[in-house]
Parts: sequence; structure tokens; C-alpha cells
Amino acid sequence: MASDAATADDLREEQRLIEEAQRGNLDAMRPIFERYASPLYSMVILPRVGDQAMAEDVLRDTLVTAVEKLDKFRWQGKSIFAWLRQIAVNKVYDLHRRSRRSQKLADAIAAELPTVTSDDSRADMRLIVEQERRINRARIGATFAQLSDRYRKAIQLRLIEDLPRDECARRMEVTVGTFDVLLFRAVRSFRKRFGDRSN
Repeated sequence: MASDAATADDLREEQRLIEEAQRGNLDAMRPIFERYASPLYSMVILPRVGDQAMAEDVLRDTLVTAVEKLDKFRWQGKSIFAWLRQIAVNKVYDLHRRSRRSQKLADAIAAELPTVTSDDSRADMRLIVEQERRINRARIGATFAQLSDRYRKAIQLRLIEDLPRDECARRMEVTVGTFDVLLFRAVRSFRKRFGDRSN
């Protein structure tokens, strides 16, 4: 049947692209990511997360992890989608686990906070908090300035202006899959520099 032939052709092309990517040409994964990003998002991630922004973050992390672990993937005559789906499910699980842990930590911190009854004490606390914010804003600005133009633009569009992924990709003149990888690398670079207080 023609549909079976098309499916077989699709699999052969997918295998060729994966093998090319495993030899070092990671751009070969773009057509695969573009084909599977939408079903991963709509069928696997969003129903399990329920929040569009968080689901997009999970999708981005899924694709980045797929690139990082691509050398471990072994072709068995079946589409890579099942492998990508498992990575996505694991990412969703990690997200829920972190969320529960963060809530427990927040509850524990709140329980340990002293009860403030003095207006002077509240004023002192507000002053300390505002001072910390000023210090962090200065550090964020200095760290942001150290990034490459592309990294700054990716963070600006997605995290500061909160634009949809497809719009960010359009403005940067790349595919959505490429933008996801670019944003991940930009955030990783920012975190690394922000955490290094020796700069």
C-alpha cells in the first residue's frame, strides 16, 4: 500500500537523519524535532502538566536532553518518537517532583519565619529585602551584559517579553526546535555566569 511505502520511506529518512546527527551534525535533528514537537507537546506533555508555559518548558528540556543523549539512542527499525515520548514523560515526572519538593521547602521556611510584631522590625525587614533586590538586580544586569547577542535576545524575547516560542523563533529567523535549543543554552550560560561570584 502507498501509505505503508510512505511510512517505510519516513522511517528510512528518520534513520538517516539520526545517524547523521550521531556523527556530529546536530542540525540533522531539526526536521525530526519539527515533526514531533507538536505531538509531544499536545498529546504527551500538556495533558500531564496542564499549564501551557510549563508544558513549553518541559518540551524544550525534552528536546535538549534528546540532543545531549542522542549517542545512547539505538535504531531498532521504529520511529524515535517513542524514545522522545519517554524522555518527555520523565521530564514531567521530574517537574512534579520538584514542584512538591519546592512547596514543602516553602512551607518549612514559612514555618520557621519569626512572627514580627514591631513596626520598626517590619521596616528593618523591608529595608533588608529591598537591599537584596537591588544587589540581585545589579548582578542580573551585569550577567546579562556578558552574554552573546543571540543569547540575550533569546532570553529577552521568551523570558522577559514572554512571547510564544513560535514568535520568538520567527523574530530570530530560526525554527522553533532551534530556538528551544538556543534558549536552553542561553539560560544555562546565564546561570553559570550568575552563579560565579568571582566575576
